[in-house]
Amino acid sequence: MVASRLFLKIYLTVLGCLALVVVTLSALAFLGRLDANRGPLEQSVSKLAASVLSADVPLAQRQAMLDRLARAFDADIAIFDAGGRFVQGAGERIARLDSDDAWSRKTDRFRAFRIELPEGATLIAYVPRRFAPPRGHLVGLFLLTALLVGLGAYPVVRHLTRRLDHLRGSMDSWGNGDLSVRAPVHGRDEVAAVARTFNLAADRIEALVTSQKSLLANASHELRSPLARLRLAVEMQELARTEKTRDEIIRNLAELDDIVEEILLKSRLGGERPPPLDQSVDLLALVSEEAAVTGAAVEGDAEIAIGNEKLLRRLIRNLLQNAERHGASPVSVTLGVEGNAAILRVRDHGSGIAPEDRARVFEPFYRPSGRSEADGGWGLGLSLVWEIARLHRGSVTIEDVDGPGVCFRVAIDKGQSGRVL
Repeated sequence: MVASRLFLKIYLTVLGCLALVVVTLSALAFLGRLDANRGPLEQSVSKLAASVLSADVPLAQRQAMLDRLARAFDADIAIFDAGGRFVQGAGERIARLDSDDAWSRKTDRFRAFRIELPEGATLIAYVPRRFAPPRGHLVGLFLLTALLVGLGAYPVVRHLTRRLDHLRGSMDSWGNGDLSVRAPVHGRDEVAAVARTFNLAADRIEALVTSQKSLLANASHELRSPLARLRLAVEMQELARTEKTRDEIIRNLAELDDIVEEILLKSRLGGERPPPLDQSVDLLALVSEEAAVTGAAVEGDAEIAIGNEKLLRRLIRNLLQNAERHGASPVSVTLGVEGNAAILRVRDHGSGIAPEDRARVFEPFYRPSGRSEADGGWGLGLSLVWEIARLHRGSVTIEDVDGPGVCFRVAIDKGQSGRVL
């Protein structure tokens, strides 16, 4: 498993660093002991001992000096002549001078001095190491420290890699098709940041996939009616070619073309790259052109907005077609300004929209309860109106009116340019 390999890599790296530290410190400790007898202090002591403990000094006076030195430093001191015979000393007497045995017995616990005196005599002194632990104990201390740090690092490293393992498991489940899975988020470190980023991406992708599935299902259902009518009209045209059947075929083909065009536009608007919104658009000219097709009345002054002309034309056309299809004449369009927003109102005099349906008419292919398939739903028309208004940093709402009918109010930011954030 990837997580297990990562755990082992991190933990073995920690242990390797500890082993390197132990080896380095142990080597320095041994090197320090080997060089302990060759420092400046030892050279000064040798010169002092050679002058104070020379053969010219009487034995009694030299013995008194050795006793004082032994008591002062809690040391074992002995003087040997050139032949290696013991002459005098203080403390625990050393029996012989063949140094390998005498020297090695005490260097773990004592600091050893060997000083050459005049006339070939030799002084050997062992001073206790009061502030330095024995060499074996020092290495053991290093090993114990490394062991404790290693044991303490284990749960920390394991906790980190366990969180990574949970994140990997969530991503595996999500990648296998369970789009509802989210990674657990604990803390505020980098692992938690990765989990939060994954969850945000998963939310967006799940919403996009759900929207596309819904769009595909509803579009498939919406295409059935014109396709069925078109097939019937084609069969009738084969039996008897009439102008009415021909017109029916053309009307159904136009309806299919409109549905496919709206589906494609809806998919593009829901993508990651919205269209550019940097064109200077004369709203009154667009409204007048589209209103001339349906015969709607137009009022207002010329207003210029920065956006996408093709999308704004689609917004106006969908509102007018909605008024023509679901409302009743007369249909009127007014254009005004409120602050930095251009306000477009499309009013019809039909049966209106029930209050409980007003919030849902902008959903794709919404069909109110009790409305027959022959009456039709709102398809993608008003959903595209809402999406286009949002892209232009605007909004679309339904206003209350006196009398029958409904009024759609669209606010479009006149100064918007560039791409929507």
